[in-house]
Amino acid sequence: MHESPIWAPEALPWLRFNLSTSLMTIVTFIIVLVIAIAGTRKLTSGVPKGFQNVLEWVVDFVYGIIGSTMDLKKGAGFIYLGLTLILFIFIGNLLGLPLNFVTIHHEPFSLFGMDIVTEKMIQESNVIHNGHKVVELAWWKSPTADASVTLAMSLSIIILTHIFSVKFVGIKNYIKHYFEPHFLFFPLHIIEEFAKTLTLGFRLFGNIFAGEVLIAVILLMGAAGIIPLAIWQGFSVFVGAIQAYVFTILSMVYISQKIHH
Repeated sequence: MHESPIWAPEALPWLRFNLSTSLMTIVTFIIVLVIAIAGTRKLTSGVPKGFQNVLEWVVDFVYGIIGSTMDLKKGAGFIYLGLTLILFIFIGNLLGLPLNFVTIHHEPFSLFGMDIVTEKMIQESNVIHNGHKVVELAWWKSPTADASVTLAMSLSIIILTHIFSVKFVGIKNYIKHYFEPHFLFFPLHIIEEFAKTLTLGFRLFGNIFAGEVLIAVILLMGAAGIIPLAIWQGFSVFVGAIQAYVFTILSMVYISQKIHH
């Protein structure tokens, strides 16, 4: 059974860093940055060519998402947020499909002074390799297969909706909204914000994590799993695209609800 490389600082034992998630988040960021640079490197006002054509299609697609949820006079400024969300989530969703980078450790392992594999972890491991107890660390996966990432993203979106609400409708109308249509509805509005955060984050996490678990199960089938693996990976690309779209459009819907009094 593969484990994630976790670093827990001795001074803060309650704080745990998933190095695999951190690594893959950085990889996703770099890929999105390269795509953005490649698509805007040789801009032309005429007929777009090459990667510019692809990026312009994505921009038009995001404009369509925003236009379906709010007035574009107000929503045009959210194009950068929507473009960032859909590219980051789509690329992140796909990263766990093609590669599987696992390291095997039968001795304590440290990385840049961080204790990743300890003697205690090795002794408690149930994995046997060449007659020795080992710890297998999985370094490559989709960053969106980690609930901490998707919930952090959803929390960021919900916080942004409140900031935009104050900016567009004013602090007075923002506060007034929580007591409409009656002051007794105030607890329901608070529960609604909490539910939005959980559903937005867990929907993305659940779909991507379940897909990677199923891929791991298919890999255990050996040669018999080649065809099912190819089929499922193709379906996973479709699921990854749908989940990127769903997260982006729901983010715009939540923003729209806040900026229209």
